[in-house]
Amino acid sequence: MTETQIRLTNSKTRKKEVFTPLDASNVRMYVCGPTVYDRAHLGNARPAIVFDLLARLLRHVYGPDHVTYVRNFTDVDDKINARAAESGRSIAEITAETTQWYLDDMGAVGVQEPDHMPRATGYIGEMIAMIEVLVGKGHAYEAEGHVLFAVDSWKEAYGALSGRSVDDMIAGARVEVAPYKRNPMDFVLWKPSEADQPGWPSPWGRGRPGWHIECSAMAKALLGAVFDIHGGGNDLLFPHHENEIAQSCCANGTERMAQVWLHNEMLQVEGKKMSKSLGNFFTVRDLLDGHDGQPGVPGEVIRYVMLSTHYRKPMDWTAEKARQAKETLDHFLSVVAGKPPTEVSPEVLDALCDDLNTPKAISVLHRLARERNAGELRASLLLMGFDLSTLRSGWTHRNRYEVLERLEAKLVAVRAEAMESKDFAAVDAMKAALVAAGVEVRMSKEGVELVPGPGCDAAKLEAL
Repeated sequence: MTETQIRLTNSKTRKKEVFTPLDASNVRMYVCGPTVYDRAHLGNARPAIVFDLLARLLRHVYGPDHVTYVRNFTDVDDKINARAAESGRSIAEITAETTQWYLDDMGAVGVQEPDHMPRATGYIGEMIAMIEVLVGKGHAYEAEGHVLFAVDSWKEAYGALSGRSVDDMIAGARVEVAPYKRNPMDFVLWKPSEADQPGWPSPWGRGRPGWHIECSAMAKALLGAVFDIHGGGNDLLFPHHENEIAQSCCANGTERMAQVWLHNEMLQVEGKKMSKSLGNFFTVRDLLDGHDGQPGVPGEVIRYVMLSTHYRKPMDWTAEKARQAKETLDHFLSVVAGKPPTEVSPEVLDALCDDLNTPKAISVLHRLARERNAGELRASLLLMGFDLSTLRSGWTHRNRYEVLERLEAKLVAVRAEAMESKDFAAVDAMKAALVAAGVEVRMSKEGVELVPGPGCDAAKLEAL
């Protein structure tokens, strides 16, 4: 049993609480993943990065083999159907391509693949079985080929996550109006499919699942009726997560679905909501590869900018933040280059355990860099998902340090000759050239160390 305490802000209770897993030998977390019909946009990267960090922290605290992390893919959806109709390509072809795009793009920003990545289409049988239970218990009803969850059947508990009453939700929500609904808040569990739409046989005819039921069915199949943490963006809090709780608790006969509910805040770009109409809508791939004449942004820079704001606060992506993050990570790399990790800094760990306080953790990273504490810095960076392999400064860092090692050896030789001849002109000239190329030169009785700064010039160094 670990002695380290993790504290998380539970959206359900609206309080920061000590996290106590149901089973410390198998800490279970489910996070709502993407609907795979196109490239992941920058906002999609935020929950992926936040919950990747939490998974890394849980593995660090409880052991790498004692955490089960599930993040789903929604691969049956009307947006996917529309994309198939527009392009003339098959749904299977589109979802296979876009799923791999997502994995590639998230991998580029340091997101590790979860233990399970279920696709909705692989769990249709489990969804139908759960819907049958809900109908049998009187929590759902069939109407015109649809099966709907009856919110009135669980009215005393519905709305606890979002903190709203059913009447308030009806007044303020954009709900689908349909004549077959008993209550405007009732939501679809199953709907009929036309001949040109994907569909599966069911007791209610050929059809396909509603959005909300998929996560309930997959979470139960992979994590059990009640598990530790359920996460996602706060745009999912209502209605998606509210509906998940209702159908899961009613079908499974439990008082709760997850112990802790976590939600990250939304993302802006240059102080404004990201939208295509404003011209500030970027996919992760746009940033990685470069767009509109702008150079590409290394994946770890994207990750650093995301983590520089606390997950529960709105995050503003700016080009200036990306520039500063690149300089910072280059500096961190100059400190840890060639040095092995030791132990994670206790202060970094404490910050992350305090509701993923990444801004505080990053401030500790800066101090470790100033103190040249390479071992703790390297270990702490790795815990936070930074191996510093995606950075680019016009040349690869592997090449950079190969060049610097050769130059260090050259300077050592020049310095040895100068010690013999008592003529240090060549040493001074080489030092001046290195400084002009953006390298800090450190010489002592122990030897020579060359430390590249953020403005390190590849061409000037190679010329030396």
